[in-house]
Amino acid sequence: MPNPKIAIIIGSTRATRFADKPAAWLQGVVAGRTDAEYEVLDLRDYPMPFFDEVASNLYAPTQNEVAVRWQQKLAEFDGYVIITAEYNRAPTGVLKNAMDYAYPEWNKKAVAFVGYGSVGAARAVEQLRTVAVELQMAPIRTAVHIQGVDFMGAWQQGAALEDMAHLQPNVTAMLDELTWWTNALKAAREATRADPQAEPVTDEASSAEEATTPA
Repeated sequence: MPNPKIAIIIGSTRATRFADKPAAWLQGVVAGRTDAEYEVLDLRDYPMPFFDEVASNLYAPTQNEVAVRWQQKLAEFDGYVIITAEYNRAPTGVLKNAMDYAYPEWNKKAVAFVGYGSVGAARAVEQLRTVAVELQMAPIRTAVHIQGVDFMGAWQQGAALEDMAHLQPNVTAMLDELTWWTNALKAAREATRADPQAEPVTDEASSAEEATTPA
């Protein structure tokens, strides 16, 4: 089986974002691995408006051209690492909006999280795991949380994440788990395409209601 393709999604678009530092650090880490192909997706390159479609693209084609381009790009990947900040105990609005703009493209794929902030975006990551489950994704257990003195040092004092050796075991474990689940789900998706009768029956009524109920 060819190596899976995994996207590293930068979940902030602010001009002064910190996200570029963990993104560059993670790129350096994955450059030394041979078990997957990685590509960075920057939400700055996909300036989507607040979700205003008639429904999820599970039920109706998306009209916004940028969002369609986003969906097409997501579909190229077998798994994802999402880099997230935490604003008021929640993920960034632009990231949640980007997740809402796709549905089939996320289905039955694994996702991992790298969070940063005073508490390492732990509360944002917990919310994102719940969102991922509703998108029929498989969020893995291990995450990387850049927090406390590590975050403040990298943000305000010029410390390099590459020099924080204590982060390495977690990022290695996260990527190992992500690759395992990505390969397993990729094989299952391919088996289902080969034998459509193997597709499990799912109840998507709650997703339909959420996608079509007016705000």
